[in-house]
Amino acid sequence: MVFRIINRQVKIAAIRLYERDLLDLDDILDCCGFSRRTWFRILKLWRETGDVVPEARSIRGRLRLLDQEDIGYLLELINGNPDYFLDELLNLLKTNRFISVHFATIFRELERLNVSRKKLKKIALERDEERRGDFIARMAQYSPEEIGFLDEMSKDALSALLTMDGIVAGTVVEGSMTRELFLEFLEFNVVRSAYTILD
Repeated sequence: MVFRIINRQVKIAAIRLYERDLLDLDDILDCCGFSRRTWFRILKLWRETGDVVPEARSIRGRLRLLDQEDIGYLLELINGNPDYFLDELLNLLKTNRFISVHFATIFRELERLNVSRKKLKKIALERDEERRGDFIARMAQYSPEEIGFLDEMSKDALSALLTMDGIVAGTVVEGSMTRELFLEFLEFNVVRSAYTILD
């Protein structure tokens, strides 16, 4: 049998004909084009809910096993220690949040959050305590006014020097920033801005 959507008013008319005993069931089914199975499903729904159409679901798809707090907890764990394996995250969820899920669920949630293995490795490298200590020791010799930061270079984007005074030098390059263009930007924009600030 081909699936078709039966009009709500037709269903209600069939129920009224049946309840008022105006036609026998076979004639109702013949007039409305229902199968017996469809008819009894409509009748059951009418008796249980008072309507012939099921309530529309507002949620599509499967319910998520992990809520926002659980996912936030996972992200905290990863930021604290990006070297965790999925089975370790699974165990921590079970122990600390009393949630038992499959490691594939954790993997899918991290994938949805765009947390890739590459990003985790990058976080892990940045979390190297010895390197962080070396960086802090090196930077401690400068006053905040002497420090400037350059943003990452990307296609058709602003490259700028950020200091405590805000952006003090910037350039926009169409396409990608080449080594030569970057050195030129450093020499003629960044260094000149630094001299101007120090004067």
